[in-house]
Amino acid sequence: MTANRLDPDRDSAPWWEAVDRGELLLQRCAGCGTPRFPARALCNRCRSRDSDWIPARGTGAVYSWIVNHQRFMPDVPVPFAVVCVRLDEGEDILMYGNLLNADPSELAPGLRLRAVIKDGLVQWTPEE
Repeated sequence: MTANRLDPDRDSAPWWEAVDRGELLLQRCAGCGTPRFPARALCNRCRSRDSDWIPARGTGAVYSWIVNHQRFMPDVPVPFAVVCVRLDEGEDILMYGNLLNADPSELAPGLRLRAVIKDGLVQWTPEE
């Protein structure tokens, strides 16, 4: 399957380049050290425009999810779940992705997941 994804912009390009290398990064404010996702030009906390990139742990807990029963793409079996994961780096850092290797009926708030980079996208699977 080929990933359908947005074109990177100035702020998100380093993140997508890391994903293409199999790495999961978070942008970090150089002024106050706050990690953030998605990438953006300005820190929400201190308003600094300076930032760098740090490795993410790649783990978190289910915050929310949706189970799709409609076939949107011919090579994606239904039902499939898209999860919103609260990353361990901070309660306000949320990342979305497909759920892999689990039945959507097993989803519950707080379920521990880990990131898997597959098909050029960050996706999620239960922690072992």
